[in-house]
Amino acid sequence: QVQLVESGGGLVQPGGSLRLSCAASVSIFSIAAISWYRQAPGKERELVAAITSGDSTNYADSVKGRFTISRDNAKNRVYLQMNSLKPDDTAVYYCNAVRLRIVTETYWGKGTLVTVSS
Repeated sequence: QVQLVESGGGLVQPGGSLRLSCAASVSIFSIAAISWYRQAPGKERELVAAITSGDSTNYADSVKGRFTISRDNAKNRVYLQMNSLKPDDTAVYYCNAVRLRIVTETYWGKGTLVTVSS
């Protein structure tokens, strides 16, 4: 089992910044990929950014150039730095981990709310 706990959400004005943190209960060396997803009211959950154990990254087109995903292996944490925030970024942000074992294991955190509003 892998527990994921997100933190860092809150209310921010348009153009502002936030850094989200995802803390894993196991060494993230054992996790093939950790991703951030988001779900806005009335919309489907969508991939925002992902980082693999080899440090490859992938971003949704809507956040490229504004968001940066990174990992701290010593702290078992993955971060999402969000800059130039827009009202459309308002959503619950979820951390997702995929661990490759005999079967593929997928884990989700409970989410953290980001509200971008003036």
